[in-house]
Amino acid sequence: MKPINPLNVEREAGTAIRAFFDRLPAWQIDHIEHEARPDPTGSRVDYIVEVRIGDKPIHLIIEVKSNGQPRSVRDAADQLHRYLRNSSVHGVPIVMAPYLSPRSREVCREEHVGYLDFMGNALIAFDSVYIEREVPGRPEPERRVLRSLFKPKSARILRCLFEEPRQPWRTTALVLSAKVSAGLVSIVGARLRELGWAEQTERGLELTETSELLDSWVENYEPPRGEEHRCYTSLHGSALTDRLRTLSEADGRVALASFSAAAWLAPHVRHPGTYFYADQAGFDALTRVLDLSEAPKGANVTILVPEEDGVLTDAKPVANGLMGTSPLQTYLDLVHAGDRGAEGATLLRGLLDDRA
Repeated sequence: MKPINPLNVEREAGTAIRAFFDRLPAWQIDHIEHEARPDPTGSRVDYIVEVRIGDKPIHLIIEVKSNGQPRSVRDAADQLHRYLRNSSVHGVPIVMAPYLSPRSREVCREEHVGYLDFMGNALIAFDSVYIEREVPGRPEPERRVLRSLFKPKSARILRCLFEEPRQPWRTTALVLSAKVSAGLVSIVGARLRELGWAEQTERGLELTETSELLDSWVENYEPPRGEEHRCYTSLHGSALTDRLRTLSEADGRVALASFSAAAWLAPHVRHPGTYFYADQAGFDALTRVLDLSEAPKGANVTILVPEEDGVLTDAKPVANGLMGTSPLQTYLDLVHAGDRGAEGATLLRGLLDDRA
């Protein structure tokens, strides 16, 4: 993402302030002071905006950040509270940024400050006044950054971090485990820290906000690409399971997926078909042991041979002799399955949140 010039952001903030209050006919801007007068310690805020509601004057004390991520929001909130403690100015603290995510807005509430971003998301609350506005969507640069974080190579790193969400990871360990470059580990780690989802400690990189990270992954999830095979087998139930148990490591990699993996992780999940991820050798082995035939219509087995094997790398034993996709991957697939997978996704989300 291209760095934003702080001076440009401050200028745009002034425009956004005027545009926001133009939509509120009961509010009138009397004066906007940019690079407001310092407090006794020499600290400044970016704007003091004098507004009037009827005959009641209000001062909005505004700090502008070019980065609206949670960590920057907390820094801005701290600065606003210090300024109000040390100066003679009394007013309502407001954090501004080009975009404030739902998590960043929640941080503002936790820090007892209002907020306003350039898209128009806003919260201004004091005395008997309460103004809250939510604008759907994200700016395109923000969406591009998030989508890049969940691309297959980057997702390999996230899969490792989710494997042990409370464990700090050294760069070398992530490189070896995720089979990616040290440069990519550095980029992904920096992005996670900027988003407030991880921290770098002396012991390594550690996830701190798994729930928000997972929500964003769901929002930006792209199912694995690959060659899908829709097949038919006469086997079902225990007969099919017994055949699967005859597979060995020499037969390639095979993992139950989607509803079929969820049925072992959350037994209430049921679906008439059977789903797999497999490499090419695994597909050939499944074709043999399940006596599969291609079935464009009436298929009861679906196998995806993925282009990128991250979904197979973190597969886990789900029962004696059976492998399934990780709870993380199974959850993502069930969410993507829509209403049919909603119940199973809810159960698996509970398991993932408990681990975190």
